[in-house]
Amino acid sequence: MDPQTTQTWDGRCYSKPMSAPPVVLSIAGFDPSCGAGVTADVKTAAAHGCYAVTCVTAMTVQSTLGVRQVVAQEARVVGDVLRELVGDLPPLAVRVGMLGSGAVAEVVLEYLERLAPPNIVLDPILRSSSGAELLDAAGVAVLRTQLLRLADVVTPNLDEAAALTGRPVGSTADMKAAAEKLHQLGARAVVIKGGHLTGPDAMELLSIQGVSGVEQQEFRASRLQTRATHGTGCAFATALACNLALGKELPDAVAAAKHYVSTAMSRAYPLGAGPGPLNHLYRLQQ
Repeated sequence: MDPQTTQTWDGRCYSKPMSAPPVVLSIAGFDPSCGAGVTADVKTAAAHGCYAVTCVTAMTVQSTLGVRQVVAQEARVVGDVLRELVGDLPPLAVRVGMLGSGAVAEVVLEYLERLAPPNIVLDPILRSSSGAELLDAAGVAVLRTQLLRLADVVTPNLDEAAALTGRPVGSTADMKAAAEKLHQLGARAVVIKGGHLTGPDAMELLSIQGVSGVEQQEFRASRLQTRATHGTGCAFATALACNLALGKELPDAVAAAKHYVSTAMSRAYPLGAGPGPLNHLYRLQQ
């Protein structure tokens, strides 16, 4: 008999009630190639045993070959979606990704301030790897001056850390200095993703502002030779949110998210003519 069923005295079988998985909210854009954005976040959450709910901030025209067009969602609609979801499916973690416009950023800020959900992971997506602008100047200002302060952890890549701090970030020393600057701007915890560093290792830097000062920890792994790099930042931030929702402490959640992304890259399948997607659901094949 299936372990999820039970048999009654008359021989009939019924499903046993299952405990509900943690709800993780993805506030992000829609990628029709499903390598990044909300569709990738749904797969990542499922891979972690979480249940994803989503709020689409922008539609994009893109494939593995790059982003061709960005159309921001109406801010009113974003607000309506967030209000509808929170009353029925309150999240245990939130991943804030692409915002698309300053008006949408303001609505998301109001939602986070008013409801104060736990485990806010801010993934400050400013432009695509193909160079397309994904957030206007007004949105960057909201992100830099207000959203940074609300997030439990901020996960910029090297270019995003440079844009937010106004200084170049191209080395481990630069990453540490940028993290310090982000703390000065109000960030409580920072994970700078160093996948574009030169050298044999891919490194993430965790920096936490504590009562006794800043503590920093490096997470290193051998660099993978693969073109399956589309959406790695989204997958990392969402995996981090999922692990926090599952009760892991931040350093352990960072390590688990890094391992998940590395494995999903190494087990990716060849799709598309450009940088391909990860195999988010590789655990189903184990």
